[in-house]
Amino acid sequence: MNRRNFITFFGVGWIASSLPVALAACSSEKSSSQTTSKDWQPVGTTGELDKTGQLLAKNSPIGPVLVVGTSKTSHLNAVDPTCPHQGCTVEWQSDAKTFLCPCHGSEFAIDGKLKKGPAKEPLKIYAAKVEGNSVLVMSHNS
Repeated sequence: MNRRNFITFFGVGWIASSLPVALAACSSEKSSSQTTSKDWQPVGTTGELDKTGQLLAKNSPIGPVLVVGTSKTSHLNAVDPTCPHQGCTVEWQSDAKTFLCPCHGSEFAIDGKLKKGPAKEPLKIYAAKVEGNSVLVMSHNS
């Protein structure tokens, strides 16, 4: 084996042996950040939710959360109940299917979208689900 073949053989072998380590490092970083961003947080129990069809958790792990629905419905709606106008806590009006701010009258749809000001931004929304007897939420990027 001449010198050129030896250097080529050694270089290719080194690259090939390093590749699995590099791939493993990249994939473990990616999966750990995905896990962190998808953590569901408990905000209450199905018993609390089912009493009135809403559950207000002022001090949940992700901040204030208002969940609307029951454990029997296929879809729960959850929002940050802090009005973006001046920080009052909105209330769920089940008859009108609206979140209403008692301070200045801003109204928001069940999906958090602004219906009527003076607020200029929608409510922050969360994904919500029932698991066992727990109501869980996960923050969306909105």
